[in-house]
Amino acid sequence: MTNKKAKTGNFFCHIYLIILSLIAFFPLIWVLLCSVKSSGDMTANPTRFLPVKLTLENFSHVINDLKFAANIGNSVIIALSTTCIAIIISSMAAYGIVRFFPKLGSIMSKALVTTYMFPPILLAIPYSLVMAKLGLMNTRVGLVIVYLSFSVPYAVWMLVGFFKTVPLGIEESARVDGANKFQTFSRIVLPLVMPGIVATAIYTFINAWNEFLYSLILINSTDKMTVSVALKSLQGSEILNWGDMMAASALVVVPSVLFFMFIQNKIAGGMTDGAVK
Repeated sequence: MTNKKAKTGNFFCHIYLIILSLIAFFPLIWVLLCSVKSSGDMTANPTRFLPVKLTLENFSHVINDLKFAANIGNSVIIALSTTCIAIIISSMAAYGIVRFFPKLGSIMSKALVTTYMFPPILLAIPYSLVMAKLGLMNTRVGLVIVYLSFSVPYAVWMLVGFFKTVPLGIEESARVDGANKFQTFSRIVLPLVMPGIVATAIYTFINAWNEFLYSLILINSTDKMTVSVALKSLQGSEILNWGDMMAASALVVVPSVLFFMFIQNKIAGGMTDGAVK
């Protein structure tokens, strides 16, 4: 009787989760279906779920005519640069906090997180003035520097928890075998905390990829525009082409969703390991 109740409960739980999954995926499915509809199909019956005729003209127009591929390339370059630099700086900073300045480092790591208490719009004018004086307005380098000011504190705070899980005895054994501090850090410690580094890198990349405010303020050239600003600019046109909007949205969202599905296990594993202190 107990097994029967358990099976019934599991059945309804699965049905409930399937319904929630369909509700969550419906906007993405709607975007994909609308992106392959023709302009006439979108105008004649906007609420039609399935397209009358499949077409890729929206994707062709967005990529070839609107140069959306260049915007995607800008976002990839900026997000990857931000992620690589942030991980290099934050991994060394987090290791130094854990091993060399444990008491002061704990206070520093908490102080770094307080930077997220300030709303981004509050720092928009100071950042603009600083970038203008440095001659970095309308440059990818300036945008990467601004992103690093937010990414590095958060990455340091996350990686401190991962480095605390590394036993000190492993590092002492490496030092006995003749490894110096840098070799111990690069060859012994980093491989042990690699799940945490991967999880932190992914979150850093996603935040840089989706950022809109500073990209809008600091970049004013179309050829240097990121995907978030380029996607918003489509709404500002006199005549909004919903086919182009859906195609551009699919180009931005679908790769991120697929990438996140492939690496979600590493994210979950990394966050679990970092929670054990």
